[in-house]
Amino acid sequence: MTTFPEPPVTSQDTAERGAGSGGDPVRRSAECHVVTHVHWDREWYRPFESFRARHVELAERVCVELDDGRMNSFHLDGQTIVLADVEALRPDLAARLRDHARAGRLTLGPWHVLADNQLVSGENLVRNLLTARRWAPAEGTLATIGYSPDAFGHPGDLPRLLKGFGMDTALVWRGAPDGVARFRWRSPDGSEVFAVNQGYHAAEVLWDGDPASPPPAERMREFLAAEHARLPEGPWLLMNGGDHLAPSSPRDRIRESSAGATETGVTLRESTLQNFFDAAREAAAERAAAGAPLPLMEGELRHPAGYLTFILPGTLSARTYLKQANASAQNLLERWAEPALALHAPHDPTLRADLDHAWELLLRNAPHDSLCGCSVDEVHRENAVRYERVHQLGEHVVSRALLQTGADTRLHGDPAHRAAELLVVNPHGDTFGGPVETDLLTAPGRHPVALTGPDGASIPFESETLGAETVFEADLDLLPDSRPALRHRLRFTAPAVPGLGRTVLRVHLGDTPAAETVTRTEEGASTIPAPGGGELTAAADASLTLRHPNGTELAGLGLLVDGGDSGDTYNYDPPRHDTLLTPRLTASRTRVSAVRTVLELDAVLDLPTALSPDRSRRGDDITPVPLRIRVTHWAGDPVLRWHLELDNTAHDHRLRLHLPTSRGTGTWTGDSQWSLVERPVLPDLGALPTARGLEAVCGSAPVQGIGAVGRGSDRTALFAPGLPEMRALAAPETATGANQEIVVTLLRSVGWLSRFDLRSRTTGAGPMLPTPEAQCQGPQTFDVGIALGTPVADDAALVERAAGCNTPMRAWQLRPNTGHAPAPGAVRTSGAQLTALKAAEDGNGLIIRLSNRTSEAVEAQVHAREGMLLTPSRLDEQPTGEPAKRQGQEASTWYVGPFATLTLRVTAEHRVRTNGAAEITRDGPPSRRAAMTTASAGFGQKGADWSSEVGPHRTQRMGEGLLGT
Repeated sequence: MTTFPEPPVTSQDTAERGAGSGGDPVRRSAECHVVTHVHWDREWYRPFESFRARHVELAERVCVELDDGRMNSFHLDGQTIVLADVEALRPDLAARLRDHARAGRLTLGPWHVLADNQLVSGENLVRNLLTARRWAPAEGTLATIGYSPDAFGHPGDLPRLLKGFGMDTALVWRGAPDGVARFRWRSPDGSEVFAVNQGYHAAEVLWDGDPASPPPAERMREFLAAEHARLPEGPWLLMNGGDHLAPSSPRDRIRESSAGATETGVTLRESTLQNFFDAAREAAAERAAAGAPLPLMEGELRHPAGYLTFILPGTLSARTYLKQANASAQNLLERWAEPALALHAPHDPTLRADLDHAWELLLRNAPHDSLCGCSVDEVHRENAVRYERVHQLGEHVVSRALLQTGADTRLHGDPAHRAAELLVVNPHGDTFGGPVETDLLTAPGRHPVALTGPDGASIPFESETLGAETVFEADLDLLPDSRPALRHRLRFTAPAVPGLGRTVLRVHLGDTPAAETVTRTEEGASTIPAPGGGELTAAADASLTLRHPNGTELAGLGLLVDGGDSGDTYNYDPPRHDTLLTPRLTASRTRVSAVRTVLELDAVLDLPTALSPDRSRRGDDITPVPLRIRVTHWAGDPVLRWHLELDNTAHDHRLRLHLPTSRGTGTWTGDSQWSLVERPVLPDLGALPTARGLEAVCGSAPVQGIGAVGRGSDRTALFAPGLPEMRALAAPETATGANQEIVVTLLRSVGWLSRFDLRSRTTGAGPMLPTPEAQCQGPQTFDVGIALGTPVADDAALVERAAGCNTPMRAWQLRPNTGHAPAPGAVRTSGAQLTALKAAEDGNGLIIRLSNRTSEAVEAQVHAREGMLLTPSRLDEQPTGEPAKRQGQEASTWYVGPFATLTLRVTAEHRVRTNGAAEITRDGPPSRRAAMTTASAGFGQKGADWSSEVGPHRTQRMGEGLLGT
């Protein structure tokens, strides 16, 4: 995605910005590497199919010019998804692209899609790079440069990711420090890459055919002067291409421009990114040896934008429904579908294909023009459908994998009459218990009256009868069946379950609901007990006041503040005369059961319907927007769960939720993919720029789901997966009057893709197209968790609470008369957060990944089946060379440094199958698809007799591999 300056940049503008026209002479014999390329947004200001039709035309032109020699090489935008897009319409053309890649004339990757790498999870980025390797035409054909020039800023964990895939270079642009052409970039864990700060859009330098443009030699002189000002000694890089453009005959264009280069002592070279980076690193090493080392940049790249290098922070909250859907889909695949398949059905090639397809769909929503919500409305309708398809596939993989363990969650046949069973699964590596909410179907007239654990002990629960319905079920081995049933919603706190294990609870049924399971409602009540003591009371603005047992108060928890927004999908823009509004409480009630207390608030936001015609203020017409707020306190749980529902009927506004702390600091804590990030508290919005082509500094920053202010017992923590725009405010900007707040943006309603009249960004960031669906009209729901004080006082506790809140336990009703036994996790971990449990890409074993997001080193424990081999690996699943450990009777212990990740491949010992077939070794097959059909390494080996593992006179159930179930 490029920017759309208005009016166009001129040579005079370049000189006025000090681009180097009067600087020191360029060092003679320096080289400028010309890399011809395209940047291809699959969907943006046109829908996908419209762009793809043009993309196929471009691919054909590129192939023709590579064939006839007008191009020596072409960089196809760093993403292999372009092969899939071409192949769907022109398989013959895709084959030609692959041939050019094998011959070294075409570079692809290293990514499958150019994702917005701030909004997606670390595992999403890992799957992105792994998927690219499956699409690569042949070994060694993927680019080895960490190419990410158009992302709207970069997370500090990106160098770690690149190093984990064998890359030690990065090409970045937006968010890189302005004017710094080369630097060392270091992740919090110490991983470091050689980074080049380079704009990717330079087509106009060699573009042919515009009679109004200066002559080619003059354009080249201007470009080299600007690059010399940033890096006096070169080598330089000219990215000959841009968004959706087809550069032609680069050799001729270079010849036409060579005079402008020769005059400044520069040699133009038609080149590749790899050749340029080799030369740039060599030059940097020479300068370092001469006493001029590269500057070091640590952490995230979200530096204030220079001229036309916007980081577009408003995209963090544009169309938040997309971010919420992405977080939910990621969680389903990473924490449920992948582990279920790896542990219970690793041999199943169909389920593996289902999971791969789900990831493919999810990745196709990851580019910034998609996930960021800054495309035309047609694009985001398709995005929403893709997320729905991911959920369909993910849930199917989970249910089918459970079925292979004997856990049948298909409700076929007569509904439960006397009793039902619930399968409760723990997705975390360590022992865990907590709130569970699930539905139960019974025969008509039958109600839950008791809930018992495997030991027969009674478990308190809450039951809500939702109503009668006709239940339908059908499957490959089940005839279509429709039965009358009664649906109930059960809520209970699950007992502790071993890591990645499961337990079975029994629901006893009767003719009438048990009195102790029914919720008691008190209309007009506005106070509930607070976790850890004290009480929470609703205020007139629908926020809560916490009264501690010692009499101190913290007011304004969950305060909602709505202001005008005259911006577009890229940037929030404050109206010149804004009005900030808060809700008015209209009714309250409490609902109390054996397991939880709910404070339910009805409120109204009286919002201006839209901006005034000149967009300088909020309009005079008012629309009342009703709110329903539920604050839930589960017994024994320190996290308060806020659920907000509203029907948005207003335009051009921004709604945020504020959480104060009693004592703030100068920083706030957020999370990146694998690290906690300490950020400074900045003004909500910096000084508005006056010169053209600039962007105001915004105090917001992307998070994966955690934001916190304060320290120790004064900490206020917010858990909000799918709501990535957070910031901290300090007095006097806080809305609650507190010393400091953590603030999350819930909703931005805007109606334009891009505008040219903003004050926070002084030119366009795209075409000025209306996007009425970006107003996000209609029902909206938001869920956040809030924890205060001691339970989140240290960072390890903060991460642990967030994991439990973001990925709660789940329960499924088991098909009547099928039965299932509790089982501990075949793999268990502790001491660090489990972020991945998946089948290895080559089919040889499992991959476990643990993350330590804190600044303190930890010792992690891993327990697998005795005799398994645990081999330290990189993120790309290649061995690191560190010693492997053989699993003994006790858990193995691993050092995980500050902010570090630990990836382990878990494989079986050499074993001989009893049917006389070939020996199973730890050497993975060359094809992952072949691996899935043979399930080498014994994970779920189909047809094998593992009597030595499971005891005499028993055969192992299909799906129970060496890790068990």
